[in-house]
Amino acid sequence: MNRIKQTFNELKKNNEKAVGIFLTAGDPDFKSSLNLIKKLPENGVDFIEIGMPFSDPMADGPSIQLSSQRALKSGTNLTKCLSLVENFRKKNNYTPIILMGYYNPIYKFGKKNFINKCLEIGVDGLIIVDLPPEEDEEFYIEAERNKLSVIRLVTPTTDEKRLNKILFNATGFVYYVSITGITGTQAPNVANVSINLKKITTVTDLPVVIGFGIRSPSQASSMANISDGIVVGSAVVDLIKSSLDNDDNPTKQTLNSCLDFISKVSENVKHN
Repeated sequence: MNRIKQTFNELKKNNEKAVGIFLTAGDPDFKSSLNLIKKLPENGVDFIEIGMPFSDPMADGPSIQLSSQRALKSGTNLTKCLSLVENFRKKNNYTPIILMGYYNPIYKFGKKNFINKCLEIGVDGLIIVDLPPEEDEEFYIEAERNKLSVIRLVTPTTDEKRLNKILFNATGFVYYVSITGITGTQAPNVANVSINLKKITTVTDLPVVIGFGIRSPSQASSMANISDGIVVGSAVVDLIKSSLDNDDNPTKQTLNSCLDFISKVSENVKHN
């Protein structure tokens, strides 16, 4: 059984919801990024999304765009992003890792090489923002054949016909984008999200996780109440940015402020 399925099964058995955290690989530098990622599980995080830095992240809001710029500036590329996962796996072989990003860097790296490397170092899933179901032959089929989950995104504007197409043969979990537009710019409406999640659960038995727009422990709790879990990204990335010095170097606050916030998110989700 893969880590994603095992984690969600265990959480369901304990009547708990999943806490996921998104961080951009190499933000603000490789060492700081790795130190933070290593400490996420002990601070209540059930799965980790690692952003693959890209120069043109069209679905991301200003916060995550800036995090990509900081990571690229520090020398992070796809190879170093994969190295981050490899280092994490030396001490942790149970927390699911999902890489999130865009297809261009993967295409340049080589599709088969990328899939093989992901399997070798312990990546469990991928979210490729700019590859719709119509492009499944480009990447999805090969990845799924190798038991590497490609997580499907569903948005508030997804109609029933499209929903069936997106979730056909889906694996891992469903990532529900709770707002329209780019990440980190709006707050989700609980009632609207709840209605859309009910539509999704009529099509698939996979866990449904809510992301985009969750910026506080209380919001995380509200969204977890109506789903199988949540992902917080921009709020954490903003904490990283606010903790840096004038040259975008990490300070003593970089690690502590993020972990303090993440612990509060987890506590609210797990004990509401």
